[in-house]
Order: sequence, then C-alpha cells, then structure tokens
Amino acid sequence: MINDKRVLCVVPARSGSKGLKDKNIRQLAGKPLLAWPVCCARESKYIDRVIVSTDCDEYAAIARQYLADVPFLRPANLAQDSTTTFEVLDHLINNLQENYDILVLLEPTSPLTEAKDVDSALETLIRSWEKADSIVGVTQEIKSHPAYLLTIDAEKKIQSLNADFSKAVRRQELSAVYRMDGTLYISKTDALQRELGFYHQRTLGFIVPEWKSYEIDSLTDFICIEAIMNNREVLS
Repeated sequence: MINDKRVLCVVPARSGSKGLKDKNIRQLAGKPLLAWPVCCARESKYIDRVIVSTDCDEYAAIARQYLADVPFLRPANLAQDSTTTFEVLDHLINNLQENYDILVLLEPTSPLTEAKDVDSALETLIRSWEKADSIVGVTQEIKSHPAYLLTIDAEKKIQSLNADFSKAVRRQELSAVYRMDGTLYISKTDALQRELGFYHQRTLGFIVPEWKSYEIDSLTDFICIEAIMNNREVLS
C-alpha cells in the first residue's frame, strides 16, 4: 500500500510461446523466467498482492512456488496470439473479489527490472496523482536515434532520413529522444479500464538505463541478459 492506495501487481505468463518454446518458464540465472518479475514484485515496499495470469497448470504451480497468487486460470479465448495485454488485465480486474487502486504490470520478458524501480515509479505517480494517471518505463534512444536513420532507393543508394550528409552528426549535439520499453507499466486501475491501456495523454515516462531495457524474445536475448545479470554491479 502506498498513500492509503492498494497496489496489485500482475505478471502475465501465457504458455505456448512460438518464438522460443516455453519461454516464460525457461531457466534464466537459476530461476524460471516468470519468477523474476514475481520476486521483484514481492520485494517491493508497496505492492499488496502479486498475481500471475496464466492459462497453464504447470505455469501456475511454478508461480505459486515463488509465492505468487493464481486465483484462476486464464480462459482459452484470452490465451491466443491475438489476445492483447489489456484484455487479460480487464478480465482479471473484473473477476477479482477485491478492488485495487493501482495496477502494476511486470512482464517476464523484462527480467532486469528491480523492486527499487517499481517503488520509485509508484512514488512518482503518487506525487503526480492530480496530473497523471499512469507511468511507464522508457529509455533514451541513442544507437537508433532518428538522426541516424536512412532510406535506400531503387538503385541501393542511401538517403538520410533526418539529417544532411554534409554535416557531421555528433551524438553530443542530438536532442534526447526516448523509446517505450517493457521494464514496467503502472496505472490507476480505473484509468486503465477507461483508457483501455497504459499509454495516453496523462502518462508519465519513468526513465531507466539502457541495460535495463533489454527484453527477451530469443535465445540470443537470454544469453545477453544473463551476462548483464552477472555484471550488474558494474552497470549499476
């Protein structure tokens, strides 16, 4: 609880990943992937309850092993490739027996998020309660800054999309731009259902370092993120 507001954390963990088989329960640095956001949420000072939303008994058992709640399995119609995260959250909210003022979404594919990130983001939202309804993780875009983007014409010649080739583009002179990442999503629960998502005109950005923004979609990502975990003290 924070400022008398009850906080629910939801970790979505659908089975049947096609890109990387059983991705959400694949072992990463000694724990199944879905356990990382569960442990993160349980270490938070403010989260009152952690629920894993899954369609699979095996996944549910693993979630409970790490002390998350699984009050019911997700129905099959909400475990499809086309199912949106909002549909999953909306169904969960509407079927719980208790109400929460704030919902935190932590995805297994972003295992580098820490409890201190969640708590700091919650504190920021509370401080901005009158002017903002949600806060989401973002990271500064450097390597793929718009100034470096190109197009290629029919003759395979490159064309600068946002800059003049006659002028050097120095990173230090570029305006800061940010991209969405998957580190965390937090919203007032009523605003989430009203806006049908976390992104809207009353959304704040919670800036995280680039290394925390890495997401897992492939085996290569697993290898990279495990290396980051093993060198976290150097990066922090």
